[in-house]
Amino acid sequence: MSNKFDDFLQEQLKDSEIRKEYVALQAEHTLIQTEINTGQQSRMTPKDLDSLE
Repeated sequence: MSNKFDDFLQEQLKDSEIRKEYVALQAEHTLIQTEINTGQQSRMTPKDLDSLE
């Protein structure tokens, strides 16, 4: 079942320039989501995560 955001995203991705940028950012978004998930699982705070950099 799709929602309004999914419908909006699919419409926007029909534009080749938007799709190109969206695809280019996927690796960065995946990395950020992995950091968020790791922090949540280990109960680290955002400050703790910053100190790892």
